[in-house]
Amino acid sequence: MNIPQGSKISLKPLKIDYSKSYKLNLGLDLQGGTHLVYEGDLKDITTDAHGDAMNSVRDVIERRVNSFGVSEPVVQVSGNNRIIVELPGVKDINEAIALIGQTPFLEFREENPNPPQVTPDENGEVTIDASQAFLATGLSGKQFKRATLEFDQRTGVPQISLQFDAEGTKLFGEITTKNQGKRIAIFLDNEILSAPTVNQPITDGRAVITGQFTVPDAKELVTRLNAGALPVPIKLISQQNVGATLGLQSVQKSIAAGLIGFAIIALFMIIYYRLPGLLAVIALAIYTFLALAIFKLLGVTLTLAGIAGFILSIGMAVDANILIFERLKEELRKGKTLLAAVEDGFNRAWLSVRDSNFSSLITTFILAYFGSSIIRGFAITLALGILVSMFTAITVTRTFLRLLVGHNILVRHGLYGVRHMSEEKNDAQ
Repeated sequence: MNIPQGSKISLKPLKIDYSKSYKLNLGLDLQGGTHLVYEGDLKDITTDAHGDAMNSVRDVIERRVNSFGVSEPVVQVSGNNRIIVELPGVKDINEAIALIGQTPFLEFREENPNPPQVTPDENGEVTIDASQAFLATGLSGKQFKRATLEFDQRTGVPQISLQFDAEGTKLFGEITTKNQGKRIAIFLDNEILSAPTVNQPITDGRAVITGQFTVPDAKELVTRLNAGALPVPIKLISQQNVGATLGLQSVQKSIAAGLIGFAIIALFMIIYYRLPGLLAVIALAIYTFLALAIFKLLGVTLTLAGIAGFILSIGMAVDANILIFERLKEELRKGKTLLAAVEDGFNRAWLSVRDSNFSSLITTFILAYFGSSIIRGFAITLALGILVSMFTAITVTRTFLRLLVGHNILVRHGLYGVRHMSEEKNDAQ
């Protein structure tokens, strides 16, 4: 590239979008998106059922935003009758409102006597669209009252009881009489939930779905049936688009803070502990990459508070190494060989490292369980960081020291930050 003499060159500062570089999930405060607040109309719900009603609405909204393709949405009940919905990365607020605001539709369908003709694939398997395999019956959530989890009195196996109103009882009786020995499919928002076979006509409006249910599976199905059948009317009371400009700046500053902190820690460890300090820094770098890989693997959403928790965990990761190295120095001063000092140092430091980290983990579990979504993000990243730091401090650093254990010259020249007591006596003579 030829640049004429006297020309002025202006360089734009390099900005890195870390979410694209490392494909990490960023929260609403970092990548922007949509923040919605809904209010539930509980006037027709008894007071003792308010909590269950709002949880049912929350489940419906969660299912809707998940089908919308939103990465790590936050849907939570706030107070008695409000639901907060955060959709990171969603810019079209009107589309999000339209999606969430739809009324869930529960319906019961019967087998199609003339299913569409399909050809097997290359593996000889035939796939039929569920919406074409079953036909509408007119029985829907309008006639459905509730679903409850029960247990067979003889076998103790979980089963699901369905109850209909008067209109539903009559219609369900006609459907089961017509389809004895066939399947009746239950659809929620065009998604099939269950397709039990009719053993006999059911005319009293009470049906029981049996099968190889586990208790969690049966509870989930009951929740989804009730959520679709008895949705609480909701009203949008607040909507907000959150911009990502501040989020990108926050990520840049957080990364810079983390790098500066890492450099200061590395400098201190190397100056004070010499070779073990250098090995600890290498283990700390491994810890950082492992933690980021776990965040990516588990799909952890990084909010600004979560990044703060991760940076804090980097500092805490050094604590274990300091405890171990101080124990190692004590063992060397007693005149033990390097191999014995390394093994005894790690073994004696382990109890302190374990108790310290476990007490921190208990705190993070309490924060994650009782805290809001922001506090929960901080607690999760900190807890994962603590677990990974225990691995790197006890396993990685120990492995590095064992590899260099045979080089006694490293001790004689003080590269471990301490020399044998016998060598100090010889120097004194």
